Amino acid sequence: MQSFLQALKTQRWDDHRYYHHSRINQSLHLVSALSFLAAYFTIFTNPVASALIGWLGAMVSRQVGHFFFEPKGYDDVNQASHEHKEDIKVGYNLRRKIVLLSLWALSPLVLWLDPTLLGIFPRPVDGAQFLRHVGQVWLSLGFGALLFRTVQLFFLQNVQTGLVWLTKIITDPFHDIMLYWRAPLYLLRGELIDPMEEVSQRA
Repeated sequence: MQSFLQALKTQRWDDHRYYHHSRINQSLHLVSALSFLAAYFTIFTNPVASALIGWLGAMVSRQVGHFFFEPKGYDDVNQASHEHKEDIKVGYNLRRKIVLLSLWALSPLVLWLDPTLLGIFPRPVDGAQFLRHVGQVWLSLGFGALLFRTVQLFFLQNVQTGLVWLTKIITDPFHDIMLYWRAPLYLLRGELIDPMEEVSQRA
């Protein structure tokens, strides 16, 4: 258990210091975390609504921060290139995210072309039912993406790394709120980039 917790701490630390320099990205992660918590609360009573909140609110805000606001140049704080960080990323790096987000974005089009999805769903009678089917597909895609990368890490690294990553992803909303609740305040002061003083202190 001690080894598991230490590995979880390391993955969280690396995720913060490598991929969350932008205060805008941090602020969007705060929005994402709050959205994910809302999705967590609704998944037991309304799974479809949970999927819609998770993808449209939480995932969009989170990935906008990574794709458009996080610096892609050389990381002086960690002395690492963007390419190096992409190569060592435990979870979904930008290339893998593009594949996942493409599947997410194409799902409604696939359902529009084949409303029954090869007979899985009854033909929708109205827009609300179509939207429900979209939510169900997105819910399956979310769980599938978590399971796929977890099992993939079992083979690429080891079982503990995969389980640690899964635990990190599930608990990220709580951890992100703890880390980034002050990010909007820094933005209001005009600070666009986190100086990451804690990284220098731990070096």
